[in-house]
Amino acid sequence: MGQRAGDPYTFPVLVGDIGGTNARFAVVVSAEAEPELLPKSRTNELPGPIEAVAHALAGWSGPRPRSALIGVATQVDGPVAHLTNARWSLDAAALGAAFHLQRLTLVNDFVPVATALVPLHERHPEALVRLGPDVPARRGASVVLGPGTGLGAAALIPVGECLLVQSTEAGHIDFGPCEVDEPPLFAEVDRVCERHTAEAVLSGPGLLRLYRAHARHRGVSSACSEPKHVVDAGVAGDEVAGAALMHFARLLGRFAGDLALVFGAVGGVYVAGGIAPRIASVLLASDFRQAFERKAPLDRFVRAVPTWLIAHPDPAIEGLAAIAAAPDRFLFQSYTWRP
Repeated sequence: MGQRAGDPYTFPVLVGDIGGTNARFAVVVSAEAEPELLPKSRTNELPGPIEAVAHALAGWSGPRPRSALIGVATQVDGPVAHLTNARWSLDAAALGAAFHLQRLTLVNDFVPVATALVPLHERHPEALVRLGPDVPARRGASVVLGPGTGLGAAALIPVGECLLVQSTEAGHIDFGPCEVDEPPLFAEVDRVCERHTAEAVLSGPGLLRLYRAHARHRGVSSACSEPKHVVDAGVAGDEVAGAALMHFARLLGRFAGDLALVFGAVGGVYVAGGIAPRIASVLLASDFRQAFERKAPLDRFVRAVPTWLIAHPDPAIEGLAAIAAAPDRFLFQSYTWRP
């Protein structure tokens, strides 16, 4: 366990982003190379990470990976990581031995989303879409957050010549109504573990809960049974789904503004995850930014914080490749296995 990736990785490096729904992998053949994407897996279709890596590498014709760097959607505090929103567990020693690796590092899945800000700004600026005014970023902390199967968040903080990544479990904080029209709606939102948390509404399952709450509040049936159905129906003009999406955007802006205050994020707040890119038009048309800025008496502070949507399909893969290429540039909580 440590705070720094330390000595250089031996290439090729297998990088992986294992979330509650999908497991994505790529091979980085050298420090200068772009990651080469491999086939992804769904966590409900394979028994575990070893099978997922084997599936990903089945068609790989290049040299076998000698190191691995994998982000997992849970806390990383030892050699075995149990996913929060899927049944998989990742045993670093078992996975490393199965593929004859010289080194395997586990990190929380939002560590590489945070480190991805470096290559995205340097090489893929087209993947960053402004949400709100053209506010200049300043040197200081940046925050990334992302609604997907769950709700992840992390901060990227300059420390001398290095960048410290502070992963969080911010999605599990209590979260409730603030605007005058919200208490009746929140009363209809199903609780998770007897709580209303940020993740309970700002995630794929959370969007479905929010949609059902709007339907109950209006006294109509809820036709959508999956988060993607809510997105499709809302974009297509369905009134209830559209209201749920706009409410989701407002709540996401509020939560993003809260994290900006927590971390003093003068470097900007970036929204990633599986849902946000799919509802980019909704975020741009909603009061996301107004909710972000509604932080009296500190609204002047948050008005000076830029907000962005990360439209890149695999930001964590980019971030993992950045760590593999320059491990001494980043500091973060991790677990490293060696044979």
